[in-house]
Amino acid sequence: MKIAVVILNWNGVKLLEQFLPSVVQFSPEATVYVADNASTDDSIAFVNEHFPTVKIIKNETNLGFAGGYNEALKHIDADIYALVNSDIEVTENWLKSIAETFENEPKTAIIQPKILDYKNKNYFEYAGAAGGFIDKYGYPFCRGRVFETLEKDNGQYDDNCEIFWASGACFFIRSRVYRELKGFDADFFAHQEEIDLCWRAFNKGYKIKYNSQSVVYHVGGATLQQGNPKKTFLNFRNSLLMLTKNLPKENFYTILFNRLILDGIAGIQFLFQGKFKHFIAILKAHYSFYQLFTANYKKRAPFQVKKYYKTKSIVYLYFIKKNKVFSTIFDITK
Repeated sequence: MKIAVVILNWNGVKLLEQFLPSVVQFSPEATVYVADNASTDDSIAFVNEHFPTVKIIKNETNLGFAGGYNEALKHIDADIYALVNSDIEVTENWLKSIAETFENEPKTAIIQPKILDYKNKNYFEYAGAAGGFIDKYGYPFCRGRVFETLEKDNGQYDDNCEIFWASGACFFIRSRVYRELKGFDADFFAHQEEIDLCWRAFNKGYKIKYNSQSVVYHVGGATLQQGNPKKTFLNFRNSLLMLTKNLPKENFYTILFNRLILDGIAGIQFLFQGKFKHFIAILKAHYSFYQLFTANYKKRAPFQVKKYYKTKSIVYLYFIKKNKVFSTIFDITK
């Protein structure tokens, strides 16, 4: 089974200096690639000089996360793609158990490792933690991270279980499934494209799994900080595009309408908090969504699984019921 570890880079020479060594050191069974999104810094020169065994793929323009990977992976021959952020530190044998899972479970198409915080290694990291789910209205959350609450890793998620979505920070997928699904949706540019891809895989009957034996550490926000209004724009817009493409038709308009109302409430909350730029970001996200609605509605697959969500409203459980931790909301043994 051929594994390609592919690191997407854009002007990230400092991150490559810091994190590429661990990937090269602990990935002897894989071929390591840097897919460069038209960087203008010394990224390519650094890799060529210090890591001559790493293969480089040059995209002609900055195509974002989704388009950047779609273009780069056209040039890579492998059975498994390991898509790894440039701010990820991997650990010894991080590929072993994941490769074994792919070999032994033909219906498993996508896998995520345990993702811990590079800056605070006893805690889960925001982007993925111990595997992701969504609620009925498309709001994402993770085992180990619900909204802004991050759990300490006490072994409570040391299992290998099915999840709904795997984090794009460290994302393993069979190449044939990636091609079958036509990769990430380039309309997303960045953020939540991995959830959309997982949802499309889920609707086709594939399994998405979490593997706790593989451990990586993620800086998070190294390319776009959590508090950046652009991230707010992309998250809100792309979540709506994702719902448009993947919601079951039986309650499509009801859920989408309710989600638009919830977004409005979030915008008002930003306004009261004095976060005017984030309020504007939500308005822009909705305007962009309306412009893209028809084109994305046409992307809907012939079939959508009705039960895609873990709970009806994680917003209600977290903000109203004050349940802040995944393991207190759900039975983690299931």
